[in-house]
Amino acid sequence: MATRLRAGRHEVDPALVNILGRKADFSEAGAGRSCTVIGGSGFLGQHMVEQLLAKGYSVNVFDIHKRFESDQVTFFLGDLCDKEALLPALRGVAVVFHCASPAPASDNRELFYRVNFTGTKAVIEACREAGVQKLVLTSSASVVFEGTDIKNGSEDLPYAQKPIDYYTETKILQEKEVLSANDPDNNFFTTAIRPHGIFGPRDPQLVPILVQAARSGKMKFIIGDGKNLVDFTYVENVVHGHILAAEKLHKGSALCGKAFHITNDEPIPFWTFMSRILTGLDYDPPKYHIPYWLAYYLALLLSLLLALLRPLVTIKATFTPMRVALAGTFHYYSCERAKRAMGYSPVVSLDEAIARTVQSYPGLRRARA
Repeated sequence: MATRLRAGRHEVDPALVNILGRKADFSEAGAGRSCTVIGGSGFLGQHMVEQLLAKGYSVNVFDIHKRFESDQVTFFLGDLCDKEALLPALRGVAVVFHCASPAPASDNRELFYRVNFTGTKAVIEACREAGVQKLVLTSSASVVFEGTDIKNGSEDLPYAQKPIDYYTETKILQEKEVLSANDPDNNFFTTAIRPHGIFGPRDPQLVPILVQAARSGKMKFIIGDGKNLVDFTYVENVVHGHILAAEKLHKGSALCGKAFHITNDEPIPFWTFMSRILTGLDYDPPKYHIPYWLAYYLALLLSLLLALLRPLVTIKATFTPMRVALAGTFHYYSCERAKRAMGYSPVVSLDEAIARTVQSYPGLRRARA
């Protein structure tokens, strides 16, 4: 595929017409099946690209890195905070899926603010300038979570007044920007998808981190009574929700300027899910209980101690009040709004999702003596 590189980003040769083994269709008839995935080199983004291609979309990927090869995709490299870098990737497409974000585990507030807030404002401006009709944001159910129980929470819950981390704080700002940008009078429609606990094959976060903790002997304790229900959502279901949203998003639809929870619709005890992943990879599940209040205050005490020591030494804590809250409280969400507005239902059950995920990590399986 011929591209020419200028100023750190790809500029597509106008003569380039062969995409997906056929001529690129930028006519009015084909415009509705053309899209750009911002963050398409990431975990969710790669799965989204694969499903879009399978459905016959022509796909651009915009990302700061190129992490996979495909002659079916047109790649654009650049910083999403740079509107001029975004524009070539957005011209001629009907739909933009924005799923770029730093990993939630990061503690870099400046990076979160720059990518999730400043970058999203640039995305909105570029979409408008490029004539994009639909913008679908990957938000997060955590935008309403403050570390206390949420049971079957709806999208009508208020945004968290005390976000649990920088990721959540900036996802709130990001979602507000995207939803308020909905502008039917100018043929620009926006919606936000709020998944929770995304997992699946090729995930660089949940399973690898869980196995690392098990190997280092840190997965022996269950925080609380182990009965707290949580949503874990298979990546294919998350992608399915995004594509449904894009296809149902139009003038007068119930999706315009609204957010929607997308989950597996099968809440499961947090520690049951973790144990199923661990035992599936031949590790021992946690079996000792520690009271939730004790774990929380120990984590809080540790955080205060590290804050006092910070002028002398910087230590990144892995045992934090936020992580204790995520592991020890109820937080699961209703998908009823998505079912009504876009006909959503999970395409992969939780049992099948766990089985597929475990099978996809043969290199992390515990070696038997």
